[in-house]
Amino acid sequence: MASLDLERLSLAFQSRPDLVEQIRAAAAESPARTPLFNSIASYVYEQVHGADGSEPAHKRRKVDANGHSALPARQGTAPAKSQNGGEVDILSAAAAETVLLEVKDISVSIPQRKKYDLCFTPNYLYARASNTTTPVPGIVYAWKDFEHVFYLPVPEKAQVQYNYILFPRHSALASLAKPPAAANGAAPTTPPAAEPLVFTVPATAPKPGQVGGPSAGLAAAVSDSYTTLFHWAIEGQLRAVDNVYLANQRSIIVAADPKVFHSAARQPFRPTEKAVHVRAFRGSKDGYLFFLPTGILWGFKKPLLFLPLDRIVAVSYTNVLQRTFNIVVEVDLQGSGGAGGSGDGDGNGENENEEIEFGMLDQEDYGGISETYVQRHNLQDRSMAERRKAKRELAENARGEKANGGEGGEGGEGGANGGAVPDDGLTELQRAEQQLQDEEDEDEEDYDPGSDGDSDGSGSIDDEGSEDGDEGEGEEGDDDDDEEGEEGEGEEAEEGDEE
Repeated sequence: MASLDLERLSLAFQSRPDLVEQIRAAAAESPARTPLFNSIASYVYEQVHGADGSEPAHKRRKVDANGHSALPARQGTAPAKSQNGGEVDILSAAAAETVLLEVKDISVSIPQRKKYDLCFTPNYLYARASNTTTPVPGIVYAWKDFEHVFYLPVPEKAQVQYNYILFPRHSALASLAKPPAAANGAAPTTPPAAEPLVFTVPATAPKPGQVGGPSAGLAAAVSDSYTTLFHWAIEGQLRAVDNVYLANQRSIIVAADPKVFHSAARQPFRPTEKAVHVRAFRGSKDGYLFFLPTGILWGFKKPLLFLPLDRIVAVSYTNVLQRTFNIVVEVDLQGSGGAGGSGDGDGNGENENEEIEFGMLDQEDYGGISETYVQRHNLQDRSMAERRKAKRELAENARGEKANGGEGGEGGEGGANGGAVPDDGLTELQRAEQQLQDEEDEDEEDYDPGSDGDSDGSGSIDDEGSEDGDEGEGEEGDDDDDEEGEEGEGEEAEEGDEE
């Protein structure tokens, strides 16, 4: 009776020690199946290592025979390059690399909403469908290209879940930037920025068999939860490839901190936990604002938007009502303005800033946003800027002069400023609202109740003056009539005497 080849079996299924134990138990119960198990182990070993134990011609997962491979230790190889110096197709380059760690059945929401297996290679992170070996197009990222990485709780869920958000370079503000124009009307040569990667994990630990790859043994020590597993894997890979965007950052993975900001509103599902998000609308899309140590993030619907602190020029508040308000964030798209900067862009005099308005924020969070976050990070609050105050005072003075001086007040300062719209920093929505309010005020001032016939109104100041003038003319007319009557009576008396 043939014996089970434990050495070949262990090498073939090194990433699945649980499977090795199951095969050993099955062989002990049914010794007749031992040759079959040995044949399967030999086949898998040859597929992974090659017939002579070296790498096969077609790239698949390679299991390190010494069993000591670790995720950060397998780094150092640069991404494949073509002969002309440019990067080859990222899909082929990622598929050609060894998968160091594989985490199965992860819920991906962006770019595509589906469950995938996430694969970690020396230079790439990609998703692939279950029981396949090729990356999914559009969900392949180079480790060196990630610019921002976040770890945030999923809002309004009864069970605790977390989102990992990874922004490739130039994708944080991609929805605001204008597409590059090419010469002579040709198509732009610069490819669009890749979409961010967003996947969700529960607060629990991975199930047996969900973590595979040569680094699964080391990953077992940090697999108490999905959070500790992915933090260890992502941070290790980003440090190993010497990512220039995150090298100088204190924490590679930025998490929401209630000490930096938390909402005053209670969460409906987890009322004892402080909410680190605020519900807000961007246009007609509802989402959530996260005020983070490095900037403001809006998610989790396409297109995701992250506003770094060094790109925020100013913050202002509009439509402040009893229960809600809007927040307008002015962003420097060229990256030269910074917090409180001038926003001159590249110095050519053109305004490269753009305003993003988020609406319907809860009034309870106004103080936390304005005082706790905006002031703490020294962001400029333009809600009470001097030019806005001056414009408001000028409008009030113009209305006051018009009410007191009638038509004479129209030629004053109000008329001088009635031409082109000044560069007052107002959004189109604010300017339209102010114009509508001014028109309503003018209608109220021009309204004359005395012209309605039976109205008892006193009218305007000008009307009172005209009424006084009319009364004076009427009294003079009565005096003339009295004089004429006296003269007539005198003539009649004289005629009577003569008779």
